[in-house]
Amino acid sequence: MTFLPGADAFHSEGHGPNAGVGVLLSHGFTGSPVSLAAWARSLADRGYAVSLPLLPGHGTSWQELARTPWQRWYEEYDRAYSVLQERTACVVSAGLSMGGALALRLAAQRPVAGVVVVNPGLTFADPRARYSGALKYVLKSVPAIGNDIRLEGQDEGAYSRTPVAAVHQLGRLFRDTAASLPNVAAPVLAFRSQVDAVVPESSMDVLRRGLVNADLEVVPLENSYHVATMDHDAPLIFERSHEFIQRVSAGVRA
Repeated sequence: MTFLPGADAFHSEGHGPNAGVGVLLSHGFTGSPVSLAAWARSLADRGYAVSLPLLPGHGTSWQELARTPWQRWYEEYDRAYSVLQERTACVVSAGLSMGGALALRLAAQRPVAGVVVVNPGLTFADPRARYSGALKYVLKSVPAIGNDIRLEGQDEGAYSRTPVAAVHQLGRLFRDTAASLPNVAAPVLAFRSQVDAVVPESSMDVLRRGLVNADLEVVPLENSYHVATMDHDAPLIFERSHEFIQRVSAGVRA
């Protein structure tokens, strides 16, 4: 199997005072670790044990993604959690877009110290997505919405086409995650771009309604589009997420 440039998973051992704290990251739908590489390195440089897996069906071809059920995306993320949890005292789950949904679903099923999400996906912007279960039999793919980034010169390495069958799987993940939100007890930090052509504001509405047992802090991003981890506000995300992780892991580090 041929992998796209930069699609390699990223793993880093912790060091220093933060060595006992793990951070598990997830990239978004049709993307790869490229979109979170700078964030992962920033966290690793601060001493955290970091894991950023490549999700099945990603980093190869959109045809491969079309054959991949959403459960395999989650299983890989959960597997990475188990590995990280074995060598750390606590884990924070985090993700971009669809990766945010995976991070929230993990927090509903596994013990985590906190959750950090960037423009988390829980609903669709395109109303046609609700019909993807039927459309997948007559329409194999549609143009992708990639590189929704305000900062010029950035490339997240996403697929050039979006498989309709995978959109159907994504919708199933969204529904499953939304239903599990009341089970999340760890505090959640959400970064939300003011302009986002990929994830609609209704996703944040679902998040707010669903987190009935967890504290939610929302940080607005005024100078970034959807892939904010590669945009103007990336330094803000890196710094504020570090401060949040320090806070939720304080007891463990002490």
